[in-house]
Amino acid sequence: MKQILTRGFLCFLITVLLLPSVAMADAMPGDVIVTLGEDLSESQRQQLMNEMGVTEDNLIVYVTNEEEHQYLGNYIAASRIGSNALSSSKITLTESGSGLSVETNRIDWISDEMYMNALITAGVEDADIYVTAPFEVSGTAALTGLLKAYEAAMEIEIPEEQKQVANEEMVKTGELSLTIGPENATELMNRIKEEIGDDPIESEEDLRALIQRIANEMGITLTDEELNGLVSLFMRMKDLNIDWDRVQNQITKVRDNLGDYLNREDTQSFIRSFLDFVNRVIDAIKGWFN
Repeated sequence: MKQILTRGFLCFLITVLLLPSVAMADAMPGDVIVTLGEDLSESQRQQLMNEMGVTEDNLIVYVTNEEEHQYLGNYIAASRIGSNALSSSKITLTESGSGLSVETNRIDWISDEMYMNALITAGVEDADIYVTAPFEVSGTAALTGLLKAYEAAMEIEIPEEQKQVANEEMVKTGELSLTIGPENATELMNRIKEEIGDDPIESEEDLRALIQRIANEMGITLTDEELNGLVSLFMRMKDLNIDWDRVQNQITKVRDNLGDYLNREDTQSFIRSFLDFVNRVIDAIKGWFN
């Protein structure tokens, strides 16, 4: 199972940690939550349960196609979501500080980072994730299921706006990656956040101009739709009830645990530098969000 703490994840890190935290139930390491697409046939259902090594005794949450469209329909074309909920997943909670890992099988559109974003948004910080399907699918049912399953396991209700913003941010970054490349998409998002931290934005017009200027400096051509989408996303983030203490605590936790799951010294150095930068940005951004 591969560790997911890539540059793409670092791009997501600030955004998802900005979202309001939720109270957790008494979940224990080793607890397993299973999500199954409601449109699986009986044979497909049994196939995937055998593949994931789970039984009817595990907590099972079913995901409907209607729920996929509810949470992703504003950000993904209906044709990509499809008309059947098939992708499924298994979440195994692990020890505190162990980090997140994701492994996918027969998923051809939703990336590891996009799943990671949904999990962190839901409050999952330490877990092994396995996502699969009976054949090649986009993976949207599993994405929806991960949020739904965590709510069921933790006996909580994640605020609707929190779910929507998390889905929008990860999908938008994923779609930008298809047109300008993953490195450029990551760098663009980071540059926007950096400049907002250095010079708080007072209006939507200023934000639009800032994003366009950064894109021009990077040699990136954004369509009107892409530019409008980024402006809308960052304005929605601005209106969330952000717990800045939680943001900084989470960043500290990631730094402290780097040695536990990263071996390459150059990678650790990059991430530590990035997290130090984020802490500096947070202090500057506070004035903007307040």
